[in-house]
Amino acid sequence: MSLADLLRRRATDPAAAERIYLRFEDDRVSFAETLRRAARWANLLRELQEPSRPFHVGLLLENRPEFVYAELGAAMAGAVVAGLNPTRRGAHLAADVAAADCQFVVTESRFVALVDEALGRAPAGVRVLDVDGDAPALLARQPTDDPRVPTSFDDLFLLVFTSGTTGGPKAVMRGHGRLALMGEGAAQMLAHAVPDDVIYCAMPLFHSNAQILALAMSLAAGCGLALGRRFSKTRFLPEVRHYGATLFNYVGSPLAYVMDTPERPDDADNPLRLAYGNEGPRQYLDAFARRFGCRVIDSYGASECGVSFTRQDGDPPGSLGKVGGGVAIVNDDDAECAPARLDAAGRLLNPEEAIGEIVNTGGVGLFEGYYKNDVATAERRRGGRYHSGDLGYRDANGYVYFAGRDVEWLRVDGENFLARPVETILARHPDVFLAAVYAVPDAEAGDRVMAALALRDGARFDPVAFARWLDTQGDLSPKWQPIWIRTLPDLARSETNKVQKRALQREKFLVHGTGEAVWWRPRGADVFRPFNSDDLALLRERFAAAGNLARLGA
Repeated sequence: MSLADLLRRRATDPAAAERIYLRFEDDRVSFAETLRRAARWANLLRELQEPSRPFHVGLLLENRPEFVYAELGAAMAGAVVAGLNPTRRGAHLAADVAAADCQFVVTESRFVALVDEALGRAPAGVRVLDVDGDAPALLARQPTDDPRVPTSFDDLFLLVFTSGTTGGPKAVMRGHGRLALMGEGAAQMLAHAVPDDVIYCAMPLFHSNAQILALAMSLAAGCGLALGRRFSKTRFLPEVRHYGATLFNYVGSPLAYVMDTPERPDDADNPLRLAYGNEGPRQYLDAFARRFGCRVIDSYGASECGVSFTRQDGDPPGSLGKVGGGVAIVNDDDAECAPARLDAAGRLLNPEEAIGEIVNTGGVGLFEGYYKNDVATAERRRGGRYHSGDLGYRDANGYVYFAGRDVEWLRVDGENFLARPVETILARHPDVFLAAVYAVPDAEAGDRVMAALALRDGARFDPVAFARWLDTQGDLSPKWQPIWIRTLPDLARSETNKVQKRALQREKFLVHGTGEAVWWRPRGADVFRPFNSDDLALLRERFAAAGNLARLGA
């Protein structure tokens, strides 16, 4: 079974063939017509293919029907698809094209210059197909007959680059069969999707979230797929209503951004029944469900799919679900961590002994490896187990909580703690809709806390009032208190809507963006004050005196 087979099943079923499958702006396309358009792509790619080279097709497009047609056409032709991230530039994009062995890059007019510049650095002979330029005429000459190139369950089909939050991007391999299997599992066990459902997909199709929870799931369930070019908090509700969407897949912070729009009394007057995804800010999950009259299922996810959890109704808020046989939280010695002790507010009391790496001790799950990267693959699979590289903890009842990645750890005055609880506290402030907390170096040793705050529309940072507000938060440990606050119109996010904390960490106190500012509350001070170049010079002197200037990096 493959995505092509799932499409064939729907398009040749008399009861389903003329049902509307793809929705985009005002266009509506049936399953049968989708098959015909995909077949044109399959035949074009086969015609242009150079047999001596890997039959790999890079897709550098926003969410638009051509992405779906080209991907499904590649599946029908026996080609391999590589999702390319349009936020990558120059040498980085060229490296992705080369790493994925792309023979073709399918793109659109707004990215042509980007592709041309990158391909000047990439291996010669990559054919560019512009869906707004030469591709339509080439496709028009192709037959709509399905070439029916045979593929097997294990044949490589998809290369998905990781987000790079734990190192440089790596291309996760996904075979035809496993991708289809993941779509069927998500449709049956997560969303309980039926043909009358419509999935609203505004998450980028080059990423695993949209590939599994939107494209593959829609074909497996035989339901509709509605595409948003890219996520927009202001277009979210109008497009859900326009498309009659009942399902919404997300990853990262979209729920927070939607919640930052003005609330209206008719927000719940929409067809949405379920929003599902991973890494949504915990403080918005229930609020989103109440405001828009739907359920929210937030779970754990990673491009590799080496370990998984299933939440059940009644599970504790914020948990991923109950750990089963084959999943463990282990420390650096590969020994299982102690159960977490939580106070009445859910605050973790023993992070140093409870937090460890989430490991699939029963095998490697659905992880098929990284393309042309045996070293990274072996690291994930060491000992015959899947090492996620992600942090978590489990309570005494066996429920697991996601603690983030290594960037989430801070160590202040000898105490280790996580960024997430601090972010949750900061997000309670009425002017803050999203907070990112991260470590910056202390002159002598360890870390100090810095927080980047995206403020609600019309809000202004009051350094006196904010300091006083922090001092009244009873669950904010003195060591958790931010020393530096960075205010900015929006938090830098990856194309997959994850806050780019590593970039914030690298920038530390150096801010040049319009509408941004850094505020400092030196030890013993009652209020925050602007952090300026003189302060930075004094900070450099402190680091130099301690012999730690290299740690400052500024």
